[in-house]
Amino acid sequence: MSPRSAAVNEELRRRSRERLLDATVTLVDERGYEATTLGDIADLAGSARGLISYYFPGKRQLLQSAVHRLMHLTLEAALEREPRTDDGRERLARAIDAILGLAQDRPLLMRTHMAGILQAEGFVQCPEQQRLAELLRDTVRRYGADDVDVEYPLLRALLMGAVVAVLLPGAPMPAGTLRAELFQRYGLDWKSGFPPGEKPPGGHRSTTQAPVGGARPHTGATGEPTIVPRPADARQTGRTEQLDRQVPSDQMVPSDQMVPSDQSK
Repeated sequence: MSPRSAAVNEELRRRSRERLLDATVTLVDERGYEATTLGDIADLAGSARGLISYYFPGKRQLLQSAVHRLMHLTLEAALEREPRTDDGRERLARAIDAILGLAQDRPLLMRTHMAGILQAEGFVQCPEQQRLAELLRDTVRRYGADDVDVEYPLLRALLMGAVVAVLLPGAPMPAGTLRAELFQRYGLDWKSGFPPGEKPPGGHRSTTQAPVGGARPHTGATGEPTIVPRPADARQTGRTEQLDRQVPSDQMVPSDQMVPSDQSK
């Protein structure tokens, strides 16, 4: 029997890795982080536990990669749904709705993920995170942003902030209100993407004529004008980086739902 080719071995490793990522999403979504062990994940994936260490440094890194893959696949499906379109505004609307939809559909999983990101180690640099980032960058590019290197991290920060606001225990914000604010900022038609209703929440004006590019003054939910910082200002003051860490983890989730630093499980 001839040995397997390098291409076949690579494909087998890819499938094995993806089974571990799928199993992680399934179990953490059902049980939570603490109640899910590496052994449980390996068993569901049909893999040896030692194989997890081959692909991932620890449990937290495995979870982040798993959620980033889920986000990438969800976003990709939303962008490519029928009728397919190259319209930048529609694609951005779909992207916003896809990420907000994950926060609503999988609150335990996404809350645990956000808690892990807000720890000192921050983002896990992995292929799944890079694919998600490139898809969001392409969305911003097609939308017509003047400077993708500025607008992409700002969009990422705004989406993260919206997810945190939806999931904040004891003080969650309605996803519709957050959607309306994001759509106003980017000048998107409320009926674009996956609209939850015919009209935005009360107090939000129409934004269909807003220009593409940097941020603009707009009217908030109270009807009072507010100012969103322009991308250039965000770059100069470092606010883009600050937005990624704007909500302390101890205010976001109860202590029994926080991702622990011990990865021995």
